Amino acid sequence: RYLPFNDPEAAYRTVKEFGGRKGVCGFMVTSPRYKPVHDNAYMKTYALIEEMGLPISFHAAYNWNDQGLAMTNRFISVHALGFMWFNMIHLTNWIVNGLPERFPKLKVMWIEAGLTWAYSLAQRLDHSYSMRVSDAPQLKRRPSEYMQEMFFSTQPMEMPKDKSILEATFKMLKAETQLVWSSDYPHWDFDLPGVIYDLPFLDETAKRNILGGNAARLFNLDPTPVKNIPPVATRKR
Repeated sequence: RYLPFNDPEAAYRTVKEFGGRKGVCGFMVTSPRYKPVHDNAYMKTYALIEEMGLPISFHAAYNWNDQGLAMTNRFISVHALGFMWFNMIHLTNWIVNGLPERFPKLKVMWIEAGLTWAYSLAQRLDHSYSMRVSDAPQLKRRPSEYMQEMFFSTQPMEMPKDKSILEATFKMLKAETQLVWSSDYPHWDFDLPGVIYDLPFLDETAKRNILGGNAARLFNLDPTPVKNIPPVATRKR
């Protein structure tokens, strides 16, 4: 369910109204916005989502009106930078302001920004934190350790020619338990399941988890295969 994040009270009312409804498996925030996720106005919303056992996700996108992105002159530039930019800001604020410690059972997901930004950001935050621990007094662990408990979607998963780079990214983010495959079909940059299944460094368990098991755990879904479903052509309409 989409959250009207620009209005904290409306966001809270939305969680209260829809959190217990059938078919609602979590809440989503669109990332291109200038509301800090650590603002006290959102704390009761996070607490309520955590109490309900539901996840909150941040869906990346770009904003041509952002002053930084406005300096670019090609779509590829905005696409490459914009989808990472807002998620990087919100995730940094989420961790540095101690929200993982304040809401330890709240499952957080970052959607449609690929993976390389998270890999590099984890290293960058760990480096900065090691030199200025006093800037994040609520933290009890390194930023990367909190990130390894968050969920990330694959799409669009960057595919370097050297697969050892991708393998290191998967290791850094604990992909076997935290990565969720997504297709984004029918967009021009959609991914088939083969982007995961064909990776030589993953075993069968990791592939099954990423292609469905992790999503089932994240959204509290029953992973048991449904049997005896008639073909589409024979179903009654």
